[in-house]
Amino acid sequence: MDGGGSDGGGVVVGGGGAGGGKGTGLAALDARITGCRACPRLVEWREEVARTRRAAFADQEYWGRPVPGFGPPDAALLIVGLAPAAHGANRTGRMFTGDRSGDVLYAALHDVGLASRATAVAVDDGLELYGVRITSPVHCAPPANKPTPGERDTCRPWLVRELELLRPTLRAVVVLGAFGWQAALPALAQAGWDVPRPRPVFGHGTHVPLDGLDLFGCFHVSQRNTFTGRLTPAMLRDVLRTAAGSAGLAVAS
Repeated sequence: MDGGGSDGGGVVVGGGGAGGGKGTGLAALDARITGCRACPRLVEWREEVARTRRAAFADQEYWGRPVPGFGPPDAALLIVGLAPAAHGANRTGRMFTGDRSGDVLYAALHDVGLASRATAVAVDDGLELYGVRITSPVHCAPPANKPTPGERDTCRPWLVRELELLRPTLRAVVVLGAFGWQAALPALAQAGWDVPRPRPVFGHGTHVPLDGLDLFGCFHVSQRNTFTGRLTPAMLRDVLRTAAGSAGLAVAS
């Protein structure tokens, strides 16, 4: 097992990277994340998907490992999702890349001026984020897109460390969905922010001011939400614009 995790169920954030180094920045953290094997069910599933592949992607080599965060190390705005999609980020190796949920998210980020392009298809497509980083509380693709609470908690130290590393520049967080919200609040507390008790309840458009950080809730960009109209592109853009403004980022009107 690489230093980024442990087969026995505990994530060891302070160990050596998957590439053998012992850095302390986000790049080193991302490298350690990609070597984690702490959750046997998720390891088995992500690797099985990568072997069998979907027919439409049969000629592609799947990533099949934990997916690290994506975006600059000095981001002012962090977007927290749920987990990689089996044939999206688990295939491409980049958050929200190669699936319909990502199509919705990146189109909205581009519309408000926070992304260089409106689509995300592969790690080499030239996409850049401006002042924004995207991560998830669970870094491996789960069966049926449903991580267990135990898997969420096992993965939490990665999110805590990511928040600690981003803290000097981080001014706002957008959490997509209730699962991410339940993961983000304790992670923020462990990373040093004063989270109210009782903990705020998730809702679309919820805004919780923390000490030096604005926390926002947004319905997840899942196909269920976007196909039914529970989350519209306009609703998503509104949350992103508000959060970006709180983070001090320039946005398009």
